Amino acid sequence: MAERLKEEILHREKLVDVVAGPDAYRDLPRLLAVAESGQQAANVLLSLDETYADILPVQTSAGGTTAFVSIMRGCDNMCSYCIVPFTRGRERSRPIASILQEVRMLSDQGVKEVTLLGQNVNSFRDLSEVQFQSVAAPGLSRGFSTVYKARAGGLRFSHLLDQVSRIDPEMRIRFTSPHPKDFPDEASVLQLIHERHNICKQLHLPAQSGSTRVLEAMRRGYTREAYLELVHHVRDSIPGVLSLSSDFITGFCGETEEDHQQTVSLLREVRYNVGFLFAYSMRQKTRAHHRLQDDVPAAVKKRRLEQLIATFREEAARANAALVGHAQLVLVEGPSKRSASELCGRNDGNIKVIFPDTELEEAAECRAPGRAQPGDYVMVKVTSASSQTLRGVPLFRTTLSRAAASH
Repeated sequence: MAERLKEEILHREKLVDVVAGPDAYRDLPRLLAVAESGQQAANVLLSLDETYADILPVQTSAGGTTAFVSIMRGCDNMCSYCIVPFTRGRERSRPIASILQEVRMLSDQGVKEVTLLGQNVNSFRDLSEVQFQSVAAPGLSRGFSTVYKARAGGLRFSHLLDQVSRIDPEMRIRFTSPHPKDFPDEASVLQLIHERHNICKQLHLPAQSGSTRVLEAMRRGYTREAYLELVHHVRDSIPGVLSLSSDFITGFCGETEEDHQQTVSLLREVRYNVGFLFAYSMRQKTRAHHRLQDDVPAAVKKRRLEQLIATFREEAARANAALVGHAQLVLVEGPSKRSASELCGRNDGNIKVIFPDTELEEAAECRAPGRAQPGDYVMVKVTSASSQTLRGVPLFRTTLSRAAASH
Protein backbone atom coordinates (compact mmCIF):
# COMPACT_ATOMS: atom_id res chain seq x y z
CA MET A 1 0.00 0.00 0.00
CA ALA A 2 2.83 2.40 0.82
CA GLU A 3 4.32 1.96 -2.65
CA ARG A 4 0.97 2.20 -4.41
CA LEU A 5 -0.54 5.17 -2.52
CA LYS A 6 2.55 7.18 -1.56
CA GLU A 7 1.51 10.48 -3.15
CA GLU A 8 -2.08 10.24 -1.94
CA ILE A 9 -1.06 9.47 1.63
CA LEU A 10 1.57 12.20 1.84
CA HIS A 11 0.00 15.07 -0.07
CA ARG A 12 -3.75 14.68 -0.44
CA GLU A 13 -4.57 13.14 2.92
CA LYS A 14 -1.70 14.72 4.91
CA LEU A 15 -2.21 12.10 7.59
CA VAL A 16 1.31 10.82 8.15
CA ASP A 17 4.90 11.99 8.54
CA VAL A 18 6.70 8.87 7.28
CA VAL A 19 5.85 6.44 4.50
CA ALA A 20 8.06 3.33 4.38
CA GLY A 21 7.66 0.59 1.82
CA PRO A 22 8.20 -3.13 2.53
CA ASP A 23 11.91 -3.02 1.67
CA ALA A 24 12.74 0.26 3.43
CA TYR A 25 13.12 -0.90 7.03
CA ARG A 26 16.90 -0.40 6.99
CA ASP A 27 16.26 3.25 6.07
CA LEU A 28 13.92 3.91 9.01
CA PRO A 29 16.52 5.77 11.19
CA ARG A 30 17.09 8.29 8.38
CA LEU A 31 13.37 8.61 7.64
CA LEU A 32 12.60 9.28 11.30
CA ALA A 33 15.37 11.87 11.51
CA VAL A 34 13.87 13.69 8.51
CA ALA A 35 10.42 13.58 10.12
CA GLU A 36 11.77 14.93 13.41
CA SER A 37 13.13 17.95 11.52
CA GLY A 38 9.58 18.80 10.52
CA GLN A 39 9.54 17.38 6.98
CA GLN A 40 7.65 14.47 5.48
CA ALA A 41 9.83 11.47 4.62
CA ALA A 42 9.24 8.60 2.19
CA ASN A 43 11.07 5.58 0.81
CA VAL A 44 9.01 3.08 -1.17
CA LEU A 45 11.77 1.77 -3.42
CA LEU A 46 11.72 -1.98 -4.03
CA SER A 47 14.95 -3.88 -3.56
CA LEU A 48 16.35 -6.47 -5.95
CA ASP A 49 17.94 -8.47 -3.14
CA GLU A 50 16.20 -7.72 0.18
CA THR A 51 14.91 -10.93 1.82
CA TYR A 52 15.06 -10.04 5.56
CA ALA A 53 17.40 -13.03 5.88
CA ASP A 54 19.26 -11.58 8.88
CA ILE A 55 16.13 -10.70 10.87
CA LEU A 56 14.44 -13.56 12.71
CA PRO A 57 10.84 -12.82 13.70
CA VAL A 58 9.87 -12.70 17.36
CA GLN A 59 7.21 -15.28 18.22
CA THR A 60 4.63 -13.27 20.17
CA SER A 61 2.30 -16.21 20.92
CA ALA A 62 4.15 -18.19 23.58
CA GLY A 63 3.46 -21.89 23.30
CA GLY A 64 2.10 -21.61 19.76
CA THR A 65 1.99 -24.87 17.83
CA THR A 66 2.27 -23.49 14.29
CA ALA A 67 4.43 -20.86 12.57
CA PHE A 68 5.08 -19.37 9.14
CA VAL A 69 8.57 -18.98 7.68
CA SER A 70 9.09 -16.66 4.72
CA ILE A 71 11.57 -18.17 2.24
CA MET A 72 11.38 -15.67 -0.63
CA ARG A 73 9.88 -12.36 -1.73
CA GLY A 74 8.40 -11.03 -4.93
CA CYS A 75 7.28 -12.73 -8.14
CA ASP A 76 8.43 -12.89 -11.78
CA ASN A 77 5.31 -14.41 -13.34
CA MET A 78 3.51 -11.18 -14.32
CA CYS A 79 -0.02 -12.63 -14.42
CA SER A 80 -2.16 -9.93 -15.98
CA TYR A 81 -4.46 -9.52 -12.95
CA CYS A 82 -1.77 -9.46 -10.26
CA ILE A 83 -0.24 -6.44 -8.49
CA VAL A 84 2.42 -8.42 -6.58
CA PRO A 85 5.37 -7.95 -9.02
CA PHE A 86 4.77 -4.18 -8.81
CA THR A 87 4.38 -3.93 -5.03
CA ARG A 88 6.82 -6.61 -3.87
CA GLY A 89 9.28 -6.63 -6.75
CA ARG A 90 11.14 -9.41 -8.51
CA GLU A 91 11.70 -12.87 -7.04
CA ARG A 92 14.58 -13.21 -4.61
CA SER A 93 15.16 -16.08 -2.21
CA ARG A 94 16.61 -16.22 1.28
CA PRO A 95 19.82 -18.18 1.79
CA ILE A 96 18.96 -21.71 2.89
CA ALA A 97 21.21 -21.39 5.96
CA SER A 98 19.10 -18.55 7.39
CA ILE A 99 15.86 -20.48 6.79
CA LEU A 100 17.23 -23.57 8.53
CA GLN A 101 18.34 -21.42 11.46
CA GLU A 102 14.83 -20.03 11.87
CA VAL A 103 13.19 -23.47 11.64
CA ARG A 104 15.62 -24.88 14.25
CA MET A 105 14.75 -21.96 16.54
CA LEU A 106 11.04 -22.71 16.13
CA SER A 107 11.65 -26.40 16.82
CA ASP A 108 13.50 -25.50 20.03
CA GLN A 109 10.49 -23.40 21.06
CA GLY A 110 8.18 -26.39 20.67
CA VAL A 111 6.51 -25.40 17.40
CA LYS A 112 5.06 -28.53 15.75
CA GLU A 113 4.12 -27.24 12.30
CA VAL A 114 5.92 -24.84 9.96
CA THR A 115 4.58 -23.47 6.69
CA LEU A 116 7.19 -22.24 4.19
CA LEU A 117 5.83 -19.07 2.59
CA GLY A 118 6.47 -17.37 -0.73
CA GLN A 119 4.58 -15.98 -3.67
CA ASN A 120 5.97 -18.83 -5.75
CA VAL A 121 7.82 -21.22 -3.43
CA ASN A 122 8.74 -23.92 -5.94
CA SER A 123 10.73 -21.46 -8.02
CA PHE A 124 12.92 -20.87 -4.93
CA ARG A 125 16.59 -20.54 -5.83
CA ASP A 126 19.35 -19.82 -3.29
CA LEU A 127 22.12 -18.01 -5.17
CA SER A 128 24.20 -17.17 -2.10
CA GLU A 129 26.78 -19.94 -2.48
CA VAL A 130 29.27 -19.68 -5.35
CA GLN A 131 29.67 -23.44 -5.86
CA PHE A 132 26.05 -23.77 -7.00
CA GLN A 133 26.07 -20.92 -9.54
CA SER A 134 26.63 -23.30 -12.48
CA VAL A 135 23.51 -25.42 -11.92
CA ALA A 136 21.40 -25.54 -15.09
CA ALA A 137 18.22 -23.50 -15.38
CA PRO A 138 15.07 -25.47 -14.50
CA GLY A 139 12.58 -26.79 -17.04
CA LEU A 140 8.82 -26.36 -16.88
CA SER A 141 5.94 -28.76 -16.55
CA ARG A 142 4.75 -30.23 -19.85
CA GLY A 143 2.27 -27.87 -21.52
CA PHE A 144 3.35 -24.85 -19.43
CA SER A 145 5.12 -21.65 -20.46
CA THR A 146 6.30 -18.43 -18.83
CA VAL A 147 6.86 -14.82 -19.85
CA TYR A 148 10.35 -14.71 -18.33
CA LYS A 149 13.49 -16.74 -18.97
CA ALA A 150 14.49 -18.88 -15.99
CA ARG A 151 17.94 -18.08 -14.71
CA ALA A 152 20.58 -20.74 -14.14
CA GLY A 153 22.30 -21.51 -10.85
CA GLY A 154 21.32 -21.87 -7.23
CA LEU A 155 19.98 -24.48 -4.85
CA ARG A 156 16.40 -25.42 -5.68
CA PHE A 157 13.27 -25.78 -3.53
CA SER A 158 13.65 -29.57 -3.36
CA HIS A 159 17.01 -29.12 -1.59
CA LEU A 160 15.46 -26.70 0.91
CA LEU A 161 12.49 -28.99 1.56
CA ASP A 162 14.83 -31.94 2.08
CA GLN A 163 16.92 -30.01 4.63
CA VAL A 164 13.95 -28.50 6.49
CA SER A 165 12.20 -31.85 6.86
CA ARG A 166 15.30 -33.36 8.49
CA ILE A 167 15.45 -30.83 11.35
CA ASP A 168 12.72 -32.28 13.55
CA PRO A 169 10.89 -35.56 12.76
CA GLU A 170 8.02 -34.40 15.02
CA MET A 171 7.47 -31.15 13.08
CA ARG A 172 5.04 -31.07 10.19
CA ILE A 173 6.16 -29.15 7.10
CA ARG A 174 3.81 -27.39 4.66
CA PHE A 175 4.46 -24.88 1.89
CA THR A 176 2.46 -22.35 -0.08
CA SER A 177 2.01 -21.14 -2.75
CA PRO A 178 3.63 -23.10 -5.55
CA HIS A 179 2.97 -22.28 -9.21
CA PRO A 180 1.72 -25.17 -11.36
CA LYS A 181 4.33 -24.44 -14.05
CA ASP A 182 7.15 -25.56 -11.74
CA PHE A 183 5.90 -29.16 -11.55
CA PRO A 184 7.15 -31.70 -12.46
CA ASP A 185 10.50 -29.96 -12.97
CA GLU A 186 10.55 -30.23 -9.20
CA ALA A 187 9.45 -33.87 -9.44
CA SER A 188 11.81 -34.54 -6.54
CA VAL A 189 9.48 -32.35 -4.44
CA LEU A 190 6.64 -34.77 -5.12
CA GLN A 191 8.96 -37.66 -4.27
CA LEU A 192 9.89 -35.99 -0.96
CA ILE A 193 6.22 -35.46 -0.09
CA HIS A 194 5.62 -39.15 -0.76
CA GLU A 195 8.63 -40.38 1.23
CA ARG A 196 8.89 -38.07 4.27
CA HIS A 197 6.37 -38.69 7.02
CA ASN A 198 6.56 -35.09 8.26
CA ILE A 199 5.96 -33.35 4.90
CA CYS A 200 2.19 -32.99 4.68
CA LYS A 201 0.43 -34.82 1.85
CA GLN A 202 -1.25 -31.60 0.84
CA LEU A 203 -0.63 -29.42 -2.20
CA HIS A 204 -1.88 -25.99 -3.22
CA LEU A 205 -2.30 -25.82 -7.01
CA PRO A 206 -3.77 -22.41 -7.93
CA ALA A 207 -5.89 -22.81 -11.07
CA GLN A 208 -7.56 -19.33 -11.18
CA SER A 209 -9.93 -20.41 -13.99
CA GLY A 210 -11.17 -23.53 -15.74
CA SER A 211 -11.30 -21.83 -19.14
CA THR A 212 -8.27 -21.97 -21.43
CA ARG A 213 -9.37 -18.70 -23.06
CA VAL A 214 -9.49 -16.89 -19.70
CA LEU A 215 -6.22 -18.49 -18.56
CA GLU A 216 -4.57 -17.07 -21.68
CA ALA A 217 -5.96 -13.60 -20.90
CA MET A 218 -4.65 -13.99 -17.35
CA ARG A 219 -1.19 -14.94 -18.74
CA ARG A 220 -1.09 -18.04 -16.55
CA GLY A 221 1.00 -19.99 -19.04
CA TYR A 222 -1.11 -23.15 -19.27
CA THR A 223 -4.33 -24.57 -20.66
CA ARG A 224 -7.12 -26.32 -18.81
CA GLU A 225 -5.91 -29.63 -20.26
CA ALA A 226 -2.30 -29.09 -19.10
CA TYR A 227 -3.52 -28.22 -15.59
CA LEU A 228 -5.68 -31.36 -15.38
CA GLU A 229 -2.80 -33.49 -16.65
CA LEU A 230 -0.66 -32.06 -13.84
CA VAL A 231 -3.35 -32.85 -11.24
CA HIS A 232 -3.44 -36.48 -12.42
CA HIS A 233 0.38 -36.64 -12.37
CA VAL A 234 0.48 -35.32 -8.80
CA ARG A 235 -2.12 -37.79 -7.56
CA ASP A 236 -0.30 -40.65 -9.30
CA SER A 237 3.02 -39.55 -7.76
CA ILE A 238 1.70 -39.41 -4.21
CA PRO A 239 -0.51 -42.47 -3.66
CA GLY A 240 -2.93 -42.50 -0.76
CA VAL A 241 -4.37 -39.45 0.88
CA LEU A 242 -3.57 -36.18 -0.88
CA SER A 243 -5.45 -32.98 -0.12
CA LEU A 244 -5.60 -30.45 -2.94
CA SER A 245 -6.41 -26.77 -2.54
CA SER A 246 -6.69 -24.01 -5.14
CA ASP A 247 -7.41 -20.35 -5.89
CA PHE A 248 -10.07 -19.15 -8.32
CA ILE A 249 -10.97 -15.71 -9.70
CA THR A 250 -14.42 -15.31 -11.22
CA GLY A 251 -15.58 -12.47 -13.45
CA PHE A 252 -12.18 -11.70 -15.00
CA CYS A 253 -12.09 -9.37 -18.01
CA GLY A 254 -14.05 -10.83 -20.92
CA GLU A 255 -15.22 -13.94 -19.03
CA THR A 256 -18.35 -15.37 -20.67
CA GLU A 257 -20.98 -17.63 -19.16
CA GLU A 258 -19.40 -20.55 -21.01
CA ASP A 259 -16.00 -19.70 -19.48
CA HIS A 260 -17.63 -19.61 -16.06
CA GLN A 261 -19.26 -23.01 -16.55
CA GLN A 262 -15.86 -24.46 -17.46
CA THR A 263 -14.57 -23.30 -14.07
CA VAL A 264 -17.59 -24.91 -12.40
CA SER A 265 -16.82 -28.18 -14.19
CA LEU A 266 -13.14 -28.01 -13.16
CA LEU A 267 -14.19 -27.72 -9.52
CA ARG A 268 -16.36 -30.81 -9.95
CA GLU A 269 -13.69 -32.79 -11.80
CA VAL A 270 -10.78 -32.12 -9.43
CA ARG A 271 -12.82 -32.04 -6.18
CA TYR A 272 -10.63 -29.78 -4.02
CA ASN A 273 -10.57 -30.14 -0.23
CA VAL A 274 -9.85 -26.44 0.33
CA GLY A 275 -10.65 -23.50 -1.94
CA PHE A 276 -10.08 -19.74 -2.00
CA LEU A 277 -12.56 -18.09 -4.36
CA PHE A 278 -12.87 -14.41 -5.22
CA ALA A 279 -14.64 -12.06 -7.60
CA TYR A 280 -12.19 -10.17 -9.84
CA SER A 281 -11.21 -6.69 -8.70
CA MET A 282 -9.10 -4.54 -11.05
CA ARG A 283 -5.73 -3.37 -9.71
CA GLN A 284 -3.83 -0.36 -11.01
CA LYS A 285 -0.43 -0.93 -12.68
CA THR A 286 -1.33 -4.46 -13.79
CA ARG A 287 -1.38 -5.52 -17.45
CA ALA A 288 -5.15 -6.02 -17.20
CA HIS A 289 -5.53 -2.40 -16.06
CA HIS A 290 -3.62 -1.15 -19.10
CA ARG A 291 -4.77 -3.62 -21.77
CA LEU A 292 -8.13 -5.14 -20.78
CA GLN A 293 -11.60 -3.97 -19.84
CA ASP A 294 -13.26 -4.90 -16.56
CA ASP A 295 -16.50 -5.64 -18.40
CA VAL A 296 -18.27 -8.24 -16.25
CA PRO A 297 -21.02 -6.49 -14.23
CA ALA A 298 -20.75 -6.64 -10.42
CA ALA A 299 -24.07 -8.47 -10.14
CA VAL A 300 -22.86 -11.15 -12.57
CA LYS A 301 -19.59 -11.53 -10.65
CA LYS A 302 -21.57 -11.96 -7.42
CA ARG A 303 -23.85 -14.63 -8.93
CA ARG A 304 -20.93 -16.54 -10.47
CA LEU A 305 -18.96 -16.39 -7.22
CA GLU A 306 -21.94 -17.73 -5.28
CA GLN A 307 -22.24 -20.63 -7.75
CA LEU A 308 -18.51 -21.41 -7.50
CA ILE A 309 -18.65 -21.39 -3.70
CA ALA A 310 -21.72 -23.66 -3.68
CA THR A 311 -20.05 -26.06 -6.13
CA PHE A 312 -16.80 -26.09 -4.18
CA ARG A 313 -18.61 -26.81 -0.89
CA GLU A 314 -20.65 -29.59 -2.45
CA GLU A 315 -17.56 -31.32 -3.85
CA ALA A 316 -15.44 -30.69 -0.74
CA ALA A 317 -18.21 -32.22 1.39
CA ARG A 318 -18.08 -35.34 -0.81
CA ALA A 319 -14.28 -35.51 -0.58
CA ASN A 320 -14.36 -35.11 3.20
CA ALA A 321 -17.19 -37.64 3.57
CA ALA A 322 -14.80 -40.28 2.24
CA LEU A 323 -12.83 -39.88 5.49
CA VAL A 324 -15.77 -40.88 7.73
CA GLY A 325 -14.92 -44.10 9.54
CA HIS A 326 -11.18 -43.60 9.08
CA ALA A 327 -8.62 -42.52 11.67
CA GLN A 328 -6.85 -39.20 11.15
CA LEU A 329 -3.73 -37.91 12.88
CA VAL A 330 -4.61 -34.48 14.27
CA LEU A 331 -2.23 -31.82 15.58
CA VAL A 332 -4.08 -30.17 18.47
CA GLU A 333 -4.15 -26.36 18.21
CA GLY A 334 -6.39 -25.56 21.18
CA PRO A 335 -10.01 -25.40 22.37
CA SER A 336 -12.75 -25.23 19.77
CA LYS A 337 -14.08 -21.69 19.27
CA ARG A 338 -17.65 -22.88 19.71
CA SER A 339 -17.29 -25.16 22.73
CA ALA A 340 -14.84 -25.24 25.64
CA SER A 341 -15.52 -28.97 26.00
CA GLU A 342 -14.08 -29.69 22.53
CA LEU A 343 -10.62 -29.43 21.00
CA CYS A 344 -9.70 -28.29 17.52
CA GLY A 345 -6.79 -29.24 15.31
CA ARG A 346 -5.90 -30.06 11.73
CA ASN A 347 -5.14 -33.28 9.95
CA ASP A 348 -2.34 -33.86 7.45
CA GLY A 349 -4.54 -32.43 4.67
CA ASN A 350 -4.98 -29.15 6.60
CA ILE A 351 -8.67 -29.83 7.26
CA LYS A 352 -10.08 -28.71 10.61
CA VAL A 353 -10.98 -31.56 12.98
CA ILE A 354 -13.17 -31.12 16.09
CA PHE A 355 -13.33 -33.75 18.86
CA PRO A 356 -14.30 -34.00 22.57
CA ASP A 357 -11.73 -32.95 25.18
CA THR A 358 -11.49 -36.16 27.22
CA GLU A 359 -8.81 -38.17 29.00
CA LEU A 360 -6.74 -40.18 26.52
CA GLU A 361 -4.35 -43.08 26.68
CA GLU A 362 -0.85 -42.76 25.29
CA ALA A 363 -0.19 -45.05 22.29
CA ALA A 364 3.14 -46.31 23.62
CA GLU A 365 2.02 -46.11 27.27
CA CYS A 366 5.04 -43.99 28.13
CA ARG A 367 2.84 -41.29 29.64
CA ALA A 368 -0.06 -41.52 32.06
CA PRO A 369 -3.57 -41.00 30.69
CA GLY A 370 -4.45 -37.34 30.40
CA ARG A 371 -6.07 -34.64 28.33
CA ALA A 372 -4.51 -33.60 25.04
CA GLN A 373 -2.67 -30.28 25.03
CA PRO A 374 -1.88 -27.88 22.16
CA GLY A 375 1.05 -29.39 20.24
CA ASP A 376 0.00 -32.99 20.94
CA TYR A 377 -0.76 -35.43 18.14
CA VAL A 378 -4.04 -37.29 18.63
CA MET A 379 -5.46 -40.10 16.53
CA VAL A 380 -9.11 -39.29 15.85
CA LYS A 381 -11.73 -41.55 14.25
CA VAL A 382 -13.88 -39.41 11.95
CA THR A 383 -17.63 -39.76 12.57
CA SER A 384 -19.05 -36.94 10.41
CA ALA A 385 -17.90 -34.43 7.81
CA SER A 386 -18.93 -31.17 6.17
CA SER A 387 -17.25 -29.13 3.44
CA GLN A 388 -15.15 -27.29 6.03
CA THR A 389 -14.80 -29.54 9.06
CA LEU A 390 -14.39 -33.10 10.25
CA ARG A 391 -15.78 -34.31 13.59
CA GLY A 392 -14.69 -37.41 15.42
CA VAL A 393 -13.88 -39.28 18.61
CA PRO A 394 -10.33 -39.26 19.99
CA LEU A 395 -8.62 -42.66 20.22
CA PHE A 396 -5.21 -41.99 21.81
CA ARG A 397 -2.27 -39.60 21.93
CA THR A 398 0.74 -40.49 19.82
CA THR A 399 3.69 -38.96 17.97
CA LEU A 400 4.19 -38.11 14.32
CA SER A 401 6.96 -40.71 13.92
CA ARG A 402 5.02 -43.45 15.72
CA ALA A 403 1.89 -42.81 13.66
CA ALA A 404 3.90 -42.97 10.43
CA ALA A 405 5.56 -46.24 11.47
CA SER A 406 2.21 -47.87 12.21
CA HIS A 407 0.89 -47.25 8.69
